[in-house]
Amino acid sequence: MAKMINWLSLKRLTLLQSFILLCCLTLIAVLVVITLEFRWAESIRLRFAGYSSVNDWLLPSLVAVVLLTVAVGIVLMGSLFYRWKLKKPLEILMQASEKISANDLGFHISYDSRDEMGELCRVFENMRGQLEKNHQTLWRSVEERKQLNAIFAHDLRTPLSVLKGYSEFITAYLPERKISEEKLLDTIQTMQAHIVRLESYTEAMNSIQKLEDMPVQSRMIEKDELISLLNDSARQVTKRNGKTFGSSIAAEVNEITVDVHLAMQVFENLIVNAARYASSHVSVHYNVGKGFFSITVADDGAGFSEGALRKAVLPFYRGEVWDANEHHGLGLYICKVLCEKHEGSLQVANGLHGGGNVTASFLYGVDK
Repeated sequence: MAKMINWLSLKRLTLLQSFILLCCLTLIAVLVVITLEFRWAESIRLRFAGYSSVNDWLLPSLVAVVLLTVAVGIVLMGSLFYRWKLKKPLEILMQASEKISANDLGFHISYDSRDEMGELCRVFENMRGQLEKNHQTLWRSVEERKQLNAIFAHDLRTPLSVLKGYSEFITAYLPERKISEEKLLDTIQTMQAHIVRLESYTEAMNSIQKLEDMPVQSRMIEKDELISLLNDSARQVTKRNGKTFGSSIAAEVNEITVDVHLAMQVFENLIVNAARYASSHVSVHYNVGKGFFSITVADDGAGFSEGALRKAVLPFYRGEVWDANEHHGLGLYICKVLCEKHEGSLQVANGLHGGGNVTASFLYGVDK
């Protein structure tokens, strides 16, 4: 019976077709068995024809045997139908359901049949694949938001430190009249610029889902004004780290169109890194020309190791430094992403005379 079913390739038939086929085969088999049972009963009747009591038990026995044969045929047909058409796909679907309930989506459902159960398994596999895709999308979204929050906290630290430095400066010198009115107004204007920048940055970070979504808003600014802002921040950062600071400039134009807040964000990350690793001095060279505004930040420290040169721009790379409160391994990664947003680049190298050397460049006139 099993060989016959396999030969007929029940897997290619629908459930209804398979059920009808099994019914027909079972009916034929039952009829054959019943025919043999009637012959057996007739042979017994002829054999004991001289005994009148034979008819009293033979007919009820025959009816009972026929009914039993029919019942056995029905049970056999149901068992074969379940075994060949339902058992395997139901087991597959049950195991898949248990894995999905356990949030395990790293599996595949395969059942090589063209019937309704095969189609159900294929639909279930499509559902599993979509769930896995949605789960991965949600996981990436959560990870991107976590990374964005870490970046947000990281980048707030430097401008707040700069503002704190200016506040301490005013608090220390203003009561004793050791600061001129011109210097006081200049300091307040610089602090106001940093506050506006923080407001703009906070608003942007609240509206984006990942760092790559940060908008680039370029505006025209005089070269000297931008460099003055950058140098003021650099002095505050290096002073707080006990390092000296110097800068130089090579410029072909007096006005450039860049995203000032973005450029300051990149610059401050570079200065913070340089001040952390420098032995005593941090130098900055500005270059304005050939369509790019470039900033090269160099320190007199030990420089980058071979591994750091390859991995420095990866997110959360800390090198050999581990300080959960101060260093999150995000600085150069943030710089790289933001430079690329401004259609520029970030290059990490070692100086000719030692120390780290990082160059950030920004394309003129980018406005997205």
